[in-house]
Amino acid sequence: MIRLDIFSDPVCPWCFVGKANLDRALADHPDHPFAIQWHPFQLNPDMPAEGVDKRAYLESKFGGKAQVDAVHERLREVARKAGAALDPDKPRRIPNTLNAHRLIHWAGVEGRQNEVVAALFSAYWTEGRDIGDRAVLSAIAAECGMDSETTARLLASDADASDIQARDADARHKGVSAVPTFLIAQKYVVSGAQPPELWGDVIKDLSAR
Repeated sequence: MIRLDIFSDPVCPWCFVGKANLDRALADHPDHPFAIQWHPFQLNPDMPAEGVDKRAYLESKFGGKAQVDAVHERLREVARKAGAALDPDKPRRIPNTLNAHRLIHWAGVEGRQNEVVAALFSAYWTEGRDIGDRAVLSAIAAECGMDSETTARLLASDADASDIQARDADARHKGVSAVPTFLIAQKYVVSGAQPPELWGDVIKDLSAR
C-alpha cells in the first residue's frame, strides 16, 4: 500500500469537492494502492469557540452579498460536476473546527476515519449542522459506529487538542498553505480539488511502477 496523506478542513468546500473527485477515481479503480490518512488543517484557527454567522463573515470577507452569491453559484456548479451534495447556503455558522479534527483523529484510532470525514462533510455542507457543537459531533460519532458517550467525555476535556494544534502548525511549517493538499508516498504533493481523471492517471502510474 502507498500512503495518501490528506490535509483538509471539514468547513472547506473545496475539500469536499476534492474528496468527491478522489472517491470517484477510487471507485473506478478498486485495486488502487492508497492507504488514506486525514490530517488537521484549520482554515480559521483563530475562530471563536462558538463560531460566527457564516453569511455575515463571508460578506465582510468578499465585499458584499453579490460577491458571496457569485462565489456560491460557482461552488454549486463545481460541486454538481463532482457529484458532491454541497449547498453553500445550508450552513448558517462557521465553526471552530478544532473539535471536529479531534473527532477525526479518534476515528482514525478506531479505523473509521474515512467514514467520519465523509459524515462531517455531509453534516455541514448538505444538512447544515453545526459541527462545532459537541453534541452534534458526538451524534456524528455514534452514526459512524463510535461510542457517543466516550466521544462526549473526550470532547468535554482537552484530550489531544494540543496535539492537533501542533500537527496543524507542523503542516504549515512544512509548506501546506491551503487545502485540500494531498501528499503521495510522503514525496509528491498534489494541491487543490483535482478532477478524478488526474487521480486515475496517478493510480495507473503507481500501479505500473
